[in-house]
Amino acid sequence: MAGGIMRYFDRLHPISAFCYFLMMLLVAMLTMHPVIVTVCYLSSVTFLGMLIGGRKLLSSLAYSVPLVLMLAVTNPMFVHRGETILFFLNDNPVTREAIVYGVFASMMLMSVFYLCRCYSEIMTADKFIYLFGRAIPKLSLVLSMILAFLPKMKRKFREIDEAQRALGIYATESYVDRIRSRMRVLSILLTNSFETSVETADSMRARGYGLRGRTSYAIYRFTPSDAMYLLFTLAA
Repeated sequence: MAGGIMRYFDRLHPISAFCYFLMMLLVAMLTMHPVIVTVCYLSSVTFLGMLIGGRKLLSSLAYSVPLVLMLAVTNPMFVHRGETILFFLNDNPVTREAIVYGVFASMMLMSVFYLCRCYSEIMTADKFIYLFGRAIPKLSLVLSMILAFLPKMKRKFREIDEAQRALGIYATESYVDRIRSRMRVLSILLTNSFETSVETADSMRARGYGLRGRTSYAIYRFTPSDAMYLLFTLAA
C-alpha cells in the first residue's frame, strides 16, 4: 500500500502535490468545526500510516494520545467559558465545552503535524528546489537542505550512539554516565556535521552553483492528468 501511494505521488507533478498539501494544511489549521477536525485527523493518520507503515505509525500515535489528554485537562484551567459547568477548581468553573475544545484543538495540532510528516515523505528536496529554485534560489536551497539535514542528523546520531556502545564507552547505566556519553555523541555528531557542510559547500562551488547562466535539468512534465488533479484540489 505504501509503495502504491509513493509511486502515485512520484508520478504526480510537484506543483499538484504541493497544492494538495497546502490546501489540506489550510483546511486543518483554519477550521475548528468538530466534524472537519475529526475527518482531518483520521485522514492524516491514515495517510501517514500508508506512507510509513503501521509500526512507525503506532510510535507516532504514542505521542499524540498524551498530548490530546494533556490539552483536554489543561485547557479548562485557563479557559472558563462554557454553559455546562462540571465542577469548580479554585473557585474557577471547569466546563464541558472547554474540555471538548481542548480535545479538538489538540487533534487539529496533530493533524497539522501528521500532514507535515506526509509532506516530508513525498515532497523531496529536488521537488522543492524545482518549484522555488528560480523564484527564491537561496531560500529554497536552505529550506530543502534543512528538511533533508534533520533526518540525516537523527540517523547519524543513532549510528554514532550504537558505535559508542559497541566500543564499551557506556561504562555504567548511571544517570550521570548516560549524560556524559550523550554529550560525547553530540560532540562527534556536530563535528561530523561541520565537516559535511564544508564538503557540501566546496562541491557546490566546484559545480558552479550561483554563477550566472547556470542551467538546470528537470525531469518533471506537467501532464493533463496533473492539470485535472490540480483543478480538483483547488475546487474542493
